[in-house]
Amino acid sequence: MQSFINMSRIGKLPVQIPKGVEVKVEGNSVKVKGTKGELEKKLPDIVKVKIENGQVSVTSSGKSKNSKALWGTYRSHIANMVHGVSEGWEKKLEMVGTGYRAKLEGKDLELTVGFSHPVKIKAPEGITYTVEKTIITIAGVDKELVGQVAAQIRSIRPPEPYKGKGIRYVDEEVRRKPGKAAKTEGAVS
Repeated sequence: MQSFINMSRIGKLPVQIPKGVEVKVEGNSVKVKGTKGELEKKLPDIVKVKIENGQVSVTSSGKSKNSKALWGTYRSHIANMVHGVSEGWEKKLEMVGTGYRAKLEGKDLELTVGFSHPVKIKAPEGITYTVEKTIITIAGVDKELVGQVAAQIRSIRPPEPYKGKGIRYVDEEVRRKPGKAAKTEGAVS
């Protein structure tokens, strides 16, 4: 029986630092600064980061399965931070339903999605909203925060399976169920 060495395939890949982005390692934290903003992430003691030749390389000092997992995870976090401060992240949501509307009030978002009252969503620090007809765009530097805010907005009125009404991601495919009429039609014939 052969023994295989568990290595993180993603952790081995270096992260390229584009022009205009500055990466600093201070103790157990990595700071990334770019044209769009600045991010900081604390690292566990197992993960070590080196900056050389315009690349960030991540290594793991542990041999356990957990340390290998952290190795790849934190390499991906650093890559996302570099992408975020240079180009930014965005998620697009689509509102499907009669009378569903979104509008901006300053930096905050106000949704009319079938409740007796409009739902107001405050913009967290570093997040901007844009609204074009039924498309809501959430943009920011931090990928985790952009995804979290998009998920919170979607959870206000998730798409329902019968008519497909609700708030969904633009590229999301909603699985539709047949209604009562389709069920009774099959029983009659």
